[in-house]
Amino acid sequence: MKLTIATRGSQLALWQAEHVRDRLLSLDPTLEIELNIIKTQGDKILDVSLAKIGGKGLFVKEIETALLEKEADLAVHSMKDMPAELPEGLGLVAILDREDPRDAFVSNKYKSIAEVPAGGVVGTSSLRRASQLLKNYPIETALLRGNVNTRLAKLDNGDYDAIILAAAGLIRLGFEERIAESLDPDGFIPSPGQGAVGVECRVDDERVCALLAQLNDDMTSARVAAEREFNLAIGGSCQVPAGCHVTVADDQYEMKAFVASPDGVKYFRAEKKGLFSELKGEGTIIANALLEQGADQVLKDLLGKDI
Repeated sequence: MKLTIATRGSQLALWQAEHVRDRLLSLDPTLEIELNIIKTQGDKILDVSLAKIGGKGLFVKEIETALLEKEADLAVHSMKDMPAELPEGLGLVAILDREDPRDAFVSNKYKSIAEVPAGGVVGTSSLRRASQLLKNYPIETALLRGNVNTRLAKLDNGDYDAIILAAAGLIRLGFEERIAESLDPDGFIPSPGQGAVGVECRVDDERVCALLAQLNDDMTSARVAAEREFNLAIGGSCQVPAGCHVTVADDQYEMKAFVASPDGVKYFRAEKKGLFSELKGEGTIIANALLEQGADQVLKDLLGKDI
């Protein structure tokens, strides 16, 4: 069987695509697999916040088009970059076991975010990260775009006092020693799907779906699905500072979620616990709880519509 994997061309995206390729070859060494590297709009526009130019879909639209037009058989994504809704005909057939889902504080000057002095500049491209930083610390945030290597280079060039990145990307690329502090997800809630790699394909391609299903990690898949339920219920956009994270211990789950204004002044948080077997649908429930607290007005102000 010949397979083509659609992927972005960043070092991290290639690592993820090659990891999926290697996993597939371990299942069937006779497979012939090639990569189709696609430059997305999100890769081309690097001087503007994603929230202002269309959100997470800018990293996947061209890749999903390649799938639909049969220029590729499967696509590999960082789940935190995936919009809440998928195009008709496509599905996330496999979610691989999750790497560290936390956000990482990286600095050449300070060992922790608490050490950054008032007025210190922390780089991030994420409204979610910026809102939580501004809520809790007397710092300033500044736009930080580009791949992992580019962002680290900007830090090393002295453009920022510190930056916030996903720990998973740093670990996968061998930059774990650059992490000064891994931010506790109890107080710094990650993005839905952060740390997880997803594999997307055409749902009517039965042979590819069956092959990819063997890569699926059931625990990670259930956690990410609940987090994405939350994301869908609040509008599914990176134009909204929001996060949701699910942990599981034994047969119990714990879910934490928040919605905030970009400056962190308005901040709504909720938590839920229960049986892991009853996790499905809880993402929507916790989202509705936040909307009832007053997050609906934040969303209306940001999106210009009711949720």
